[in-house]
Amino acid sequence: MALLEDSFGAPVTMAGTELYLVPAGKVARITMIQVANVDGVNDADVSVYWQDASNAGAVTYLCKSAPVAALDALSVMAGGLILAAGDKIFAVASADGDLE
Repeated sequence: MALLEDSFGAPVTMAGTELYLVPAGKVARITMIQVANVDGVNDADVSVYWQDASNAGAVTYLCKSAPVAALDALSVMAGGLILAAGDKIFAVASADGDLE
């Protein structure tokens, strides 16, 4: 399988945001996940997890209900995570419009 290197980003919502889906026939190496709080007043919490397509969609949290202060950022993961085709990364926010 080909190794995929890419960048991605999206607003994180209370309903949950699918940040990334590894395309068919690819392997993705995730080297960093960072969440920024763009709200100038309110703190917000974030949960980030990956869903394993090869294990009935099993979920592994990278952080759960981690606080992100107003106008600050949180490094959820630094290093490396190897994901296979069909695996997904999701994020869920405690408030809409605060986290990216």
